[in-house]
Amino acid sequence: MVRIFKHYVPTSLLLLGVLESLLLISALFLADALLGLLSQGAGSTVIHLTSPTFSNASLLLLVVFSSLMAMGLYRRRLSCKTGDWFLRITLALLIGGLLIYGIFSLVLSVELSWDVVWTAILISFVGIAFFRFVFFKVADQKYLNRRILVLGTGDAALEVAKLRRKSDCRGCTIVGFVNVSDEEELIEREKILEKKGSLFELVEANFIDELVVAIIDRRKTLPVDELLECKMRGTRVIDLPTFFERQLGVLRLDVISPGWMIFSDGFKSGLLRDAIKRSVDLGVSLAMLVVVWPIMLLTAMAIFIESKGRGTVFYKQFRVGEMGVPFEVIKFRSMRMDAEKNGAQWASENDDRITAVGTFIRKTRIDELPQLINVLRGDMSFVGPRPERPEFVTQLAESIPYFNDRHMVKPGITGWAQIGYPYGASEEDSKQKLQYDLYYVKNYSLFLDLSIIFQTAEVILWGKGAR
Repeated sequence: MVRIFKHYVPTSLLLLGVLESLLLISALFLADALLGLLSQGAGSTVIHLTSPTFSNASLLLLVVFSSLMAMGLYRRRLSCKTGDWFLRITLALLIGGLLIYGIFSLVLSVELSWDVVWTAILISFVGIAFFRFVFFKVADQKYLNRRILVLGTGDAALEVAKLRRKSDCRGCTIVGFVNVSDEEELIEREKILEKKGSLFELVEANFIDELVVAIIDRRKTLPVDELLECKMRGTRVIDLPTFFERQLGVLRLDVISPGWMIFSDGFKSGLLRDAIKRSVDLGVSLAMLVVVWPIMLLTAMAIFIESKGRGTVFYKQFRVGEMGVPFEVIKFRSMRMDAEKNGAQWASENDDRITAVGTFIRKTRIDELPQLINVLRGDMSFVGPRPERPEFVTQLAESIPYFNDRHMVKPGITGWAQIGYPYGASEEDSKQKLQYDLYYVKNYSLFLDLSIIFQTAEVILWGKGAR
């Protein structure tokens, strides 16, 4: 993993992004040269109104790369199913090509041969498909991964052993576990390495790159001197919360502690950070309003017609905001007017309170668009933990540790939990989502915000987690 502005990115995924960026920025020049060679071979001349320039190539890179991100092709849990990523690449390049066409011809009036542009898109498609094929073949090969030895064989170590998905272990190979304390051995026997000599000798014999300390009570049982020897000889040593933070993009509630939260890096704020975030909120929200106002107008008309003029178009509801201060969130009404006649309740799958129009706008997230007004007013940020209702916050804060810490920042229309976890409609869901929210609060940066914004497009386009 590589840490970019405090956010963990798999090294293989970063390398893939760099290679594809180099391909995209070269595509116009490659297309121009290829068509020139073909025309010479055919004895004819292809007329290029304007030769490609670096600014044209940079614009193609920006547009197409953004389309690839919006299709989810740079997320952590990238699917290796050929049909899935092939379809996403196709859609991304079609959308990117059309956008480039519109920007070059309608906005910038660039007189560039469209033979060159669409040949560049075709070159990009072939190159990206090739890179993806190679990526899925070699990215998770053990010889490219960091070799990890886990110290511990008890409950904490068992949580590491439970990691099953390739994406959860991307960049690392769990070589084994070693019992260095009097813990009960809950790990399968064949995965436990026998420690005959010193810990460093075991590390050397198994070519270990990193030690993960997964021992709950470390006060008396941790082999400090042996760990220090490994550290001084170049082996990285990390604790279990940091391991899960890096690999899963969450702060696991079952392994973090107040002490770890206090002494770990992150959870920073400042006037410059707040000013940058507010500027991004205003810019993105205003730009979106300019683009989506026709959709909002049609949605309002559809809700009005469906309710035969007897219901409200907008739905206002109190939510808990920054520092626990309540505010009124604005949404398009997607449920019957009497949906909560029996009090506040979670939305459930196939909820019969949701109207026909409501089903569509919830699936496409159109019901959230009026919250852009909340962002402009300063109640919310574009990216942040989703705001909860006061009734639920009181209940959840009593049963889930650190729940109120998510209110240290402004709530958002979208967030790290929204792209990493399905729709939450229970206390257990809220607990799982909190782990993502705490990761966001700890590691906030403009880079992470932009990454979430692009990945949110995938959630909307593929209808993930809507209810």
